Amino acid sequence: MQFVCRLGTADGRIVEQIHEAQDLRSARREFERRGLHVFEIRRRGLQHMLGALLGSTSVAGQGGSRKTIPGPDFLVFNQQLAGLLGAGLPLLQCLELMHERQRNARFKEALAEIKDRVESGAELSDAFSEAGDNFPPIYASMLKAGEQSGGLERVIRRYIRQLKLVTGSRKRVVSALFYPALLVCLSVGIVAVMMFFVMPRFEEFYVALDLDLPWLTQALLSLSQLLRNPTTLVLLAAAAIGAWAAWRVGQGGRLGAMVDRFKLRVPIIGPILHRFALSEFCRSLATLLHGGLPLAAALDTATSAITNRFLHGRAAALGPRIREGAAFHTALEESEAFTDLAIDMVKVGEATGALDEMVNSVSDFLDEDVETRTERLLSLIEPVMLVVMGFTIALLVLSMYLPLFSVLGQVQG
Repeated sequence: MQFVCRLGTADGRIVEQIHEAQDLRSARREFERRGLHVFEIRRRGLQHMLGALLGSTSVAGQGGSRKTIPGPDFLVFNQQLAGLLGAGLPLLQCLELMHERQRNARFKEALAEIKDRVESGAELSDAFSEAGDNFPPIYASMLKAGEQSGGLERVIRRYIRQLKLVTGSRKRVVSALFYPALLVCLSVGIVAVMMFFVMPRFEEFYVALDLDLPWLTQALLSLSQLLRNPTTLVLLAAAAIGAWAAWRVGQGGRLGAMVDRFKLRVPIIGPILHRFALSEFCRSLATLLHGGLPLAAALDTATSAITNRFLHGRAAALGPRIREGAAFHTALEESEAFTDLAIDMVKVGEATGALDEMVNSVSDFLDEDVETRTERLLSLIEPVMLVVMGFTIALLVLSMYLPLFSVLGQVQG
């Protein structure tokens, strides 16, 4: 049986390879025996083969084609599991109840496999780890930390808080972007209707009158003819397909990291993307540290929460540096990926012995910074978009009626 494996090497590199083993557990044990950190193992299927043919590599947790259980269903599951464990029910009985109540077919099937593994003697963390792409990699590591510290219910409740904070932050950003996106769609729709339906009617009218058209009207009528030409539509479709193919190719490897690095350098938007990615990383790291996971192992796992490939590569080097004996704040400085304030707060957390709480505070600060910057950006975008939208529509209307104004002027003269 072949597996697609994403591994972390001792020198900080992340590699993806195909490995043949009897089952998933055997493959994981083999890599751990060789001193490699396992970020993800999944059975090789048609999706990976198609990705290889397209020249891209899908990386779970990095914005790839990974399909996890829907967030709301997973949140409810954890809330119910924590409640049942808090009530004193045995773990296996909790899983049986969760399986019976689950309505999502894919989640129900995954829970059945997890329940069977636990019933066979496996730890809950191992059972979730072997569930493949259904669950975030950080979840199994968080469960492992809870099992080792004897506080499984506590770390699940901590994970629930993290899930709510991350989900809430994303929803606020999406809600803030809804109105500008609506304006863009409305503007494009109005322009399309005028170009494809209104302008041709005016063109027929002016041709029948045999008028000398102003340059602005003539230019827009020519543009309307060009857009309605089937050849143009074919070329636009080909360009769209080419752009999509280029995007797919750019999803993996060094090119993908270069693209993501460019995103971080875009004025105004780049800092927002940067801080949002670091916030999710710090939130995951704080949860793992609070559960009792060692810093180096927590860093390796929390790295999977970073979707930006450039930042992902920088964060992946933190774990090996900690194993070499470097201080955490020193490793952050060397990565050149974290803000100065975040590094200073981590330094204080190391000195006071409250690293998990300080890293969580860093995440809170970054979340607030993202919201402030997003609100500031939208306060600039909305009036600009309204002005551009009004100017564009006014220009189209004026170009259509200019010949009529000219005719009326001649009649009155």
